[in-house]
Amino acid sequence: MSRLSGLLANELPKYLVLLIWLGLNVFLFVYYYFFYDTRPEFFYTRVLLGPALALARAPAACLNLNCMLVLLPICRNLLSRFRRACMCCPRRVRVVLDKNIKFHRLCAYMIVLMTLIHYYAHCFNVDFFTSVYRVPLNSRNTTTISKLRWRLTQIGGNNYLNPIRSDVWSVGAVFLLTGGWTGVIITLSLFFMVTSSVELIRRSYFEVFWYTHHLFVVFYGFLVVHGISRQVRGQTPASLQNHNVTFCSQHPDLWPNPPCPLPVFQGSEPMTWKWVIAPMVLYVIERIIRFVRFTQHVDILKVIKHPSRVVEIQMRKSGFFAEVGQYVFIMCPKLSNLEWHPFTLTSAPEENYCSVHIRIVGGWTSDLSKALGADGEGPEVLPSWKMPRIAVDGPFGTASEDVFTYPVAICVGSGIGVTPFASLLKSVWYKNLNPEKELALKKVYFFWICPEVHAFEWFGDMLAHLEQQLIETGQQNLIEYNIYLTRGWDAKQAKTIMVHEEDERDVITGLEQKTNYGRPNWDDIFMKVAQTHPSTHVGVFFCGVAALSHELHRMSNKHSGNGVVFHYNKENF
Repeated sequence: MSRLSGLLANELPKYLVLLIWLGLNVFLFVYYYFFYDTRPEFFYTRVLLGPALALARAPAACLNLNCMLVLLPICRNLLSRFRRACMCCPRRVRVVLDKNIKFHRLCAYMIVLMTLIHYYAHCFNVDFFTSVYRVPLNSRNTTTISKLRWRLTQIGGNNYLNPIRSDVWSVGAVFLLTGGWTGVIITLSLFFMVTSSVELIRRSYFEVFWYTHHLFVVFYGFLVVHGISRQVRGQTPASLQNHNVTFCSQHPDLWPNPPCPLPVFQGSEPMTWKWVIAPMVLYVIERIIRFVRFTQHVDILKVIKHPSRVVEIQMRKSGFFAEVGQYVFIMCPKLSNLEWHPFTLTSAPEENYCSVHIRIVGGWTSDLSKALGADGEGPEVLPSWKMPRIAVDGPFGTASEDVFTYPVAICVGSGIGVTPFASLLKSVWYKNLNPEKELALKKVYFFWICPEVHAFEWFGDMLAHLEQQLIETGQQNLIEYNIYLTRGWDAKQAKTIMVHEEDERDVITGLEQKTNYGRPNWDDIFMKVAQTHPSTHVGVFFCGVAALSHELHRMSNKHSGNGVVFHYNKENF
């Protein structure tokens, strides 16, 4: 029963959406496969193409669906507004919105799969179209089927069925068809977008990922006109009445005389634009909103250099308001007019400025640090009047917004993944200073897992300040924080740690709460929380590496039961 409670809380919404999406894809594929494989108006088309006709059209229907859906998860403003509108909805509904990037990838994977099937099926179709011309003249009338294929190919003008009008090489024939050369461009655009999206390139060469992903403009542009020439053709309803395909297909010698007049063919109406026009309009609106925000002025109030190559930027923007844990996209026109990079807000909503902590780890962040004058060894940075202009797009919602809906929260940050909880911890303290409004959140268990000693330096000051404020206001039991150092200490540091074991404050962080060494025992931690807070819904919030995410997800499912339900939430920006 405990396992079932966790699965219902954490897995049911995700898998329900996944099943609906897979069901729609399966339905469209099966429906259109049998539509083109059995409908009488496509009988003569099947004579020329065989089963490759249905095998090309079925994935095309799935492509329409997924090309419509793939744009929606990246409309950040749309999702943020939808999330705010759903604040009164059950938590399970909002959890699905946090999986937007995963759903975007799933749709992309399906587009790749269906494109491959569609592409190879049409390769066979083009070969079947051209194969009629490769049959020797003396063999074209030897059998009924060869006669029929040749008669169908001879039908010309606007009434053609075979769009290949001469004997050409199969590969060359592709470029004679509008659907052929546009399909090649679409496939190449998709290839570059997908190959540049692998994690290695995305993490190490973000600019490559960023620029190649804008090939989606080419992809959608040619996708809309891909079927404009109506090269997949079928017999008209009136022709089916006058031309009995069952009889006339067995007697092609009678064509075009009664009772077998020439069949009349028409192209299928293009459908793709009807599927993708709405999300394309939404995305254009999204880009307009981003452009408007790009033009809005942002004041850089202060730039602070922290240890471990971390820079804090404090800003102010008119009309800007953010909830805890939300993130923004930042662009510096001095560096690039196209590159927007996501950063979590570390300021609390109650503060009169917004701030981000940026770790200098890549080319763009290094260039931004130099532009701010924060790349030197000393503490000095550029004066505010010399600061470069930056643009801020956002804020955008994340799972952390829901923290105040739970009576108990477990917040876990791994390395730089601690940044969403800087805002959260400060806001918890601010909100508890207001006695007029009672919070549902009564207890926060904060865990910070760091791989090395230096990672503590930049965040330690904030924790020390928060610790002192909690003690002064008598709320030291509100937040229980636990810091774990998993590696990175040498023999000398280990000896120093042992010597200062009895000190009031931790030798590494300077906090009253002592640092733990090694990895947390999550089984014991979740069991203790479940025993301390019976019959409670506990929110589990995490930002960091994937391996730990999987472990926390598993623990949330495992320890739910007997009235206690752990709801797992992961930051996905």
